Amino acid sequence: MASNLDFVEYVCDQIGGAGSIAYKKMFGEYGVYCDGKVVGVICDNQFFVKKTEAGSALYPDCQEAAPYTGAKPHFIIDSVDDREKMARFIRATCDELPAPKPKKKK
Repeated sequence: MASNLDFVEYVCDQIGGAGSIAYKKMFGEYGVYCDGKVVGVICDNQFFVKKTEAGSALYPDCQEAAPYTGAKPHFIIDSVDDREKMARFIRATCDELPAPKPKKKK
């Protein structure tokens, strides 16, 4: 089941305080970006955020699961209603992730 665009836009709005937030349709679901870095995915209307030490420190009891078959475990975010907390979490995650590799010219 594909994610609902309204849900994707809601999540991105809620985490908007973390930086420049964007989403992109990928393989029938959505990748979520912060300042050009992929910080998570939305699959089946569930928000998954990449695991980082900073994220673990902010949410030590956060459940983990793979968003799709073959993926590494991600944090499962059950609620994005607290905008400030989510912005801190996404900002900390983004800061810890490496910069994206430059694309090769065709």
